[in-house]
Amino acid sequence: MLALAFNDFSFKYAGSTRFALKDVSFKVSTGEFILLTGPSGCGKSTICRAALGLIPQSYPGDYEGEIRIFGLDPKSTPISLIAQKAGLVFQDPDNQLFTLSVERDIAFGPENLGLPKFEIVQRVDWALHVVEITHLRNKAPFELSGGQKQRVAIASILAMRPSLLILDEPTSFLDPLSAYKFLNFISLLRHKLKISILMIEHRLDYLAPLVDRVILMSEGQILLDGSPIEVFSSPVLERIGISPPIHIAIFERLSDLGYYNGVPPLDIPYAIELLKSLVVKNV
Repeated sequence: MLALAFNDFSFKYAGSTRFALKDVSFKVSTGEFILLTGPSGCGKSTICRAALGLIPQSYPGDYEGEIRIFGLDPKSTPISLIAQKAGLVFQDPDNQLFTLSVERDIAFGPENLGLPKFEIVQRVDWALHVVEITHLRNKAPFELSGGQKQRVAIASILAMRPSLLILDEPTSFLDPLSAYKFLNFISLLRHKLKISILMIEHRLDYLAPLVDRVILMSEGQILLDGSPIEVFSSPVLERIGISPPIHIAIFERLSDLGYYNGVPPLDIPYAIELLKSLVVKNV
């Protein structure tokens, strides 16, 4: 079964004069890791809201086309049911954490599902272990670093046992090193739990070797949907103001100059080693 499918979907918020999304079609297969990127205001967050049923249940407007999330229609399915299939991690974890302890924040979702106490305890213990923050169980969220807060936010979603994890620019409040570690953690989590991931993100350099597909959007429409190397090597990125990963741009330029004739590397450490070998070769 597909995790998520948009078919010719268009949406215009109530009171707006333009469509936030127009004729959007794409699919997320079970276990797939997809990067959704594009300029600010291109409709990425609208896709998240529509996938989870927040559009049109909480955000009314003109709704056209069809969406299916694990076979369910989010337009009419109770959001509480969708939350057991898919979870959203916000851009700012402070918007998602609101109790006085990590444990209580993680327990909040299962409690609202009406689960028995023993199962809530099991889910909290499991989520703490999976995201490797058991030592933070009794800490207050405001005492944590940005990266730790993001892990707690993810644990609070995982406690609901979703099969699809949607992340809306999760590294926005992280420094470069923390962002690099966090994105690699998400990749490991995806393989460990065999879940699907749809991530909105602008840090393309770090994500290039981690994702299966890249969807590039602009002005409410999908411009490109392909492998990382296909999308990141396309001139379309710069035409809409998106810089490709720097290491891929370097090797594209080297190829233009005749110093390299292979496929640009996606992995940064490998790109560095390959660049060193090219320097030695051409000295």
